[in-house]
Amino acid sequence: MSVDIGGRLRFIRARHKLSQRELAKRSGVTNSTISLIESNQMNPSVGALKRILDGLPMGLAEFFAIEPERPRKAFYRSDELTEIGKQPISYRQVGDTMFGRALQILKERYEPGSDTGRVPLTHDGEEGGIVVSGRLEVTVDDERRILDPGDAYYFESRRPHRFRCVGGKACEVISACTPPTF
Repeated sequence: MSVDIGGRLRFIRARHKLSQRELAKRSGVTNSTISLIESNQMNPSVGALKRILDGLPMGLAEFFAIEPERPRKAFYRSDELTEIGKQPISYRQVGDTMFGRALQILKERYEPGSDTGRVPLTHDGEEGGIVVSGRLEVTVDDERRILDPGDAYYFESRRPHRFRCVGGKACEVISACTPPTF
């Protein structure tokens, strides 16, 4: 059984109404450390996690005892989607937290020429999406395709991948990832 330490920390930090920067300042770690832990790109040592939790304050036992409350909300208006990206790429997430959830759904918008970076993304899980408008170049391992509206992708997220908007028009994608690791 694995514990989603990143999701749990993000949930608890949000419940305490703290930014990543504020929690980092209170606990004496860097903002990037908090960010890496919350995105499950870094597993903290017990000592590091204890130091972070001291900034709340909260003990390790309480941290691991908290069970996620399953969201009961079933419908979301467009203005209720949570922005988790930053320009020039917008990632609007269905639901405000992924803690306790098995699926992450995003409405993505890539401005012309924007991409996810030169270094390919890799993370646990699987992901897929459908291009709604514009053109999206998707690279998975050494394979590259340009997808038009209606075209789709689906792959294991451990495979190195990147996304880039091609053409002079913004690209919109509806995507899903399981487990939520973005």
